[in-house]
Amino acid sequence: MITSCVSNQYLVSTMQLTVVLIVTASIFLVFIAIAVIKMFKLKAENKRLTDNSFYKSQVDQSYQDFTDGHLYDNNN
Repeated sequence: MITSCVSNQYLVSTMQLTVVLIVTASIFLVFIAIAVIKMFKLKAENKRLTDNSFYKSQVDQSYQDFTDGHLYDNNN
């Protein structure tokens, strides 16, 4: 007859394992939800800053300076 080396204190029931997995999954779902909300807030802030007229004038000016380089024909 083979005797078991594992004591009963280390055994976990299916119900306990299920509860631990549900709690862990719930915590990760909360973290994912927070990350998605922050992503949308950052995207909205980025759009607001991009639509700012000062930023657009800076981008337009830098693009015009780039086209005036010596590698381009200035026959506009």
